[in-house]
Amino acid sequence: MIIQPGLAKIEGFIKIHNPVTGEVLVDKKNAIHYENISYAMAQTLSNRTSAQGGGWIYSMAFGNGGSSVDPTGIITYLPPNTIGQNANLYNETYAKVVDDNSAADTDTANNKMTVLHTSGKVYTDILVTCLLDYGEPGGQQAFDNSTNFNGEYVFDELGLKTWNGSAENLRLITHVIFHPVQKSLNRQIQIDYTIRIQTLTNLSAA
Repeated sequence: MIIQPGLAKIEGFIKIHNPVTGEVLVDKKNAIHYENISYAMAQTLSNRTSAQGGGWIYSMAFGNGGSSVDPTGIITYLPPNTIGQNANLYNETYAKVVDDNSAADTDTANNKMTVLHTSGKVYTDILVTCLLDYGEPGGQQAFDNSTNFNGEYVFDELGLKTWNGSAENLRLITHVIFHPVQKSLNRQIQIDYTIRIQTLTNLSAA
């Protein structure tokens, strides 16, 4: 049996907000790296071990290379990187482990994954939650009033990465570019990243 072409899709949605005030900073769809996510799905469905590649979502990466600002203040956004197995963020400056089954995840209550499914529906969501607490990353500014959009922790790109044998050999499966958001000591930032895997019909062909 094969699924008819065009009858399955994967979508990504990202919401960045302040969990204390409720302020929504970013709310948009993201780009999927279809080659890498297809490989990751095949690895997990075939029960590959950690050493064999695994394929599960492991970390959320943050960067500041997704946009540029000219002297007049106009922001130019670069396209997401979704081609080639070695695709990456333009300039990754921080990352957090969100695999709550990993010992490297030191706060599984706030950095975790949840599988959401309703019986009878033809889609399932993976909700990836990540919290940047007041004191992280180290070295950030005290207040979110920076006028330098190129600051190390003024984020304008974000992506999910899957395990591919080691923590130093991850693969990018999603990438989103957005208006710069500064992480500073005076506020928390929470990211709710949803990956929806959907079949558009239950019809199949032999």
